[in-house]
Amino acid sequence: MLGILLLQSLADLPAWAWAALPGGILLHFFILAVCHLRSRSVLLGVLLAGVAAGLGWAAWRAELRLADALDPAWEGRDVRVTGRVVSLPQGFERGQRFEFQVEAAEPRQARVPERLWLSVYQRDGTAEGGAATLFQAGERWVLTVRLKRPHGSANPGGFDYEAWLLERNLRATGYVRASPAPERQDEFVPWPPMNGIHRLRQGLRQAFARELGDAPYGGILSALVIGDQRTIPNAQWAVFNRTGTTHLMSISGLHVTLIASLVGWLVLRLWRRLPALCLYWPAQKAAILSAWLAALSYALLAGFGIPAQRTCLMLTVAALAMLSSRNVGVGRILLLALAGVLIPDPWAVLAPGFWLSFGAVAALLWLSLQLAPAWQARGGWRAWGCEFARTQWAATLATLPILLWVFQQFPLVSPLANLLAIPLVSFIITPLCLLAALLVWWPGLPLFSWAHTLLSGLMAVLEWLSAMPLWQPPRADFQAALLAALGVFLLLLPRGVPGKGAGLMLLLPLLLWPRPTLAPGSLRMTVLDVGQGQAVLLETAGHRLLYDAGPAYGSDDAGRRVVLPYLQGRGIAVLDLLVVSHRDNDHAGGLNSLRQALPVRQLMSSMPDLEGGRLCSRGQAWEWDEVRFSFLHPEPGRPLDGKNGDSCVLRAETRSGRLLLTGDIEVREEASLLAGQRPQLSAEVLLMSHHGSTSSSSLPFVAAVGPRLALASAGYRNRFQHPRPEVLERYEGLGAQVWRTDRDGALVLDFSGGAVAIQPWRQAGRRYWWGR
Repeated sequence: MLGILLLQSLADLPAWAWAALPGGILLHFFILAVCHLRSRSVLLGVLLAGVAAGLGWAAWRAELRLADALDPAWEGRDVRVTGRVVSLPQGFERGQRFEFQVEAAEPRQARVPERLWLSVYQRDGTAEGGAATLFQAGERWVLTVRLKRPHGSANPGGFDYEAWLLERNLRATGYVRASPAPERQDEFVPWPPMNGIHRLRQGLRQAFARELGDAPYGGILSALVIGDQRTIPNAQWAVFNRTGTTHLMSISGLHVTLIASLVGWLVLRLWRRLPALCLYWPAQKAAILSAWLAALSYALLAGFGIPAQRTCLMLTVAALAMLSSRNVGVGRILLLALAGVLIPDPWAVLAPGFWLSFGAVAALLWLSLQLAPAWQARGGWRAWGCEFARTQWAATLATLPILLWVFQQFPLVSPLANLLAIPLVSFIITPLCLLAALLVWWPGLPLFSWAHTLLSGLMAVLEWLSAMPLWQPPRADFQAALLAALGVFLLLLPRGVPGKGAGLMLLLPLLLWPRPTLAPGSLRMTVLDVGQGQAVLLETAGHRLLYDAGPAYGSDDAGRRVVLPYLQGRGIAVLDLLVVSHRDNDHAGGLNSLRQALPVRQLMSSMPDLEGGRLCSRGQAWEWDEVRFSFLHPEPGRPLDGKNGDSCVLRAETRSGRLLLTGDIEVREEASLLAGQRPQLSAEVLLMSHHGSTSSSSLPFVAAVGPRLALASAGYRNRFQHPRPEVLERYEGLGAQVWRTDRDGALVLDFSGGAVAIQPWRQAGRRYWWGR
C-alpha cells in the first residue's frame, strides 16, 4: 500500500519505476530465503521490498492504462464507433451518461481508447435532431461520437475528475451525435456477465420509479438497493453532509454484512431442522456459504464499489478459513482484503472512501478484540448498548482525521445523528427495500410505502439536526493528518497502556490548524478553474471578496462543486462582499448555492432585480487592510439590465501592483472606459474580458491597461474557442504573459512582495495523469 501511495503522489511517471516490481519481489524472496525472519533488520528489508513491489506494480499498471489514449488529432472530430453499453446508464436532466466498450472505430486511422464515458443529450425524450435514444446496459450500438481527452477542473483541494476517469479506465469523454442517428445492433450482449447485472439494476430502478412515483425520498431507497446515488437531489446530500450520515447512502460494509448475517442465520435455522441435510453437510458451513453468496449478490447488485469490495473480500477470506477449519486472525483478513482491493485497482488510494472504509473497519476490529471478553461476560441489552456506543465512538474517532483533512468539516451532531440513523437504515429500511426488490413482481405489497414512511420520519429529524453548527477548520498539512492518525491509534489502545494520553496531543495540530493569514497591504488573488465561466477570490488581511460565482452545470453548479470546497480549505466561513458582474449563467450560476451555504455580508451586481443586492457603479470605492478597491463601470445613471455591457468592472490597488477585473464588457464599453477612465486602467494583472472573446480586448484598451500578466478563465475545448488565438496574439504582442485556466488550472497570485508572483495549480499540484 505504501509503495502504491508513493507512486500516486508523483508529478511524473518515472521510466524506471516499473522495474521496482521484479526487484522488490526478488529482494523479498532473497531475504526470506537466507535470513532469519524475526530479525528487525530483516523485517525492515521485507517492508522495503514490499514498498518497491507496490510502487513497481502501480507504475506498470499506470503505463498500460495511459498508453490507451485518444490521439490529440482526433479531439473534436466525428468518429463512428461500434461497441457495447457496459454500465448502468445514469440519467440527468438533459439525457443519459454511460460507459461504452469500443469494439471497432471508423475511420481506422482514428486511435480511440477501449472505454469511453459518453453523454447523449435529449429533448423531450428524443436525441437532439434525432429519434428516441434511450440506452440500456448490455446493448450493442453503432454511434457517431465527438471525443476529447480526459480533462477536469484543477483546483487546490478540489475533486480530481481526471483521476476518477483513470481509475475507471475511461480514457476519453464525449457525446453522441444526433446525425447520423445511432443504430442499435443487439438488444442484449450477455458477455461479460456484468452486463446482465447492470440490466437487472436498470430494471429494478425502473420498477422503483413506477412504485414510488414522485416520492421525495425515492432516490435514497433506490440507492440503498442498487447503489444509484445520482437520483438523490443535492439538497438531500447537503443534509447528509451536515449530519455526517453520507456513508449510509452508499452500500457500505455494514449493509453487506447485515444482509450476509441475516441470510446465514435463516439458513442455519432451516438447515438444522432437516436431519438429512445435516448428515450431508454441517449446518454451520452451509450457513457460511449462504451468507457469502448473499453478500456477493448484494455487492454486485449495488455496483461493487470499494466498501462493498472490501467487505466481500474480508468475508471471502473468513469463509474460506472457516470452511477449511482454519483459524485466521482478523488482522490478516483485513490485510488480505486490502491487497485484494489494491492489486486490481491501485488508484483506489486516491478515493477518500477507501481510507474511510478501511480506517473505520480497522478501528472496529481493534476495539472488538480488546472488549469482546468484557461484553460477553456482561450479556443482555446493556452490554449490547455499551458495545454499540463504543463502536460508534471508535468509528467516529478513526474517521475524524480523514474527514478534517479531506473535507475540512466535521458535523458536531454526527454521533447523535448516526445513533438514530444507523439502526433504522441498516436494520429496517434497507431490508425492507431489498425484500421489496425481491418481490417486485408481486404487485400490491406496501413494502416501498412502509420504507418511505420510515425514511420520511428519519429525514425530518436529520433536517432539523442539519441546522446545527459545523466544525470547519482550514485545510491542514499532510504531516498534521499523519500525526492525528497516530494519535487515534494511541487513543484506541487498551486501558492502562503508557502514553495513551499523548494521542490527544497528537490530534491538536489537525484540530487547531490556524487559518492562513496575510499581512496588511497584501492581497491574494485566486482565479478558480470552473470551466467555461468565472469565479475569482480576493483575500486581504481581514476581508474576503468573491468576484462572480461560476457557471451552473445542469442540476449542479460551480458554487457548490468548486467554490465552496476551496473556501472551506482556506478556512473562510463568511464572505464580506460577493460581486456578481452580470446575470449570465457562466458568472452567476453558482450564486444560490453560495448564498445558501455561507453568510454574505454584502452583495453587489449590475442586476436591478437581484434580491438583497446593491447596484455597482463607477465612483464606489473603499479600503480594506491597506488595499484600495473601486468600481470603474457601469457609469452612474446608466439603465442596467445585467447584460454583458453592464458588467461591474473592479479595480484593486496594492503596494505590489494593481489588478483589473472586467467581467464580460465589450469593445463599446472599453472605448467608454478609455474616454473617461484611462489613468485608472493601468494594471499589472488583467483578467481578460469575456474569457478572451474577439468582442472584447480591443488593441487600444489592452495597450492602455499594459498588463504584465493576462489571465483567461475558460473551459477546455469550449465551443466558443475562448480565448481566441487572435486575442492571445494581441496580448503577447504587447509583452504580456498569458495564463489560462483550461491549460494551467487555478491561478494563485500573490501581491505581497516587490512583484506579483503567480502559481498555476497544474504545475504546483501536478500529478502524472494530468493532461494524459
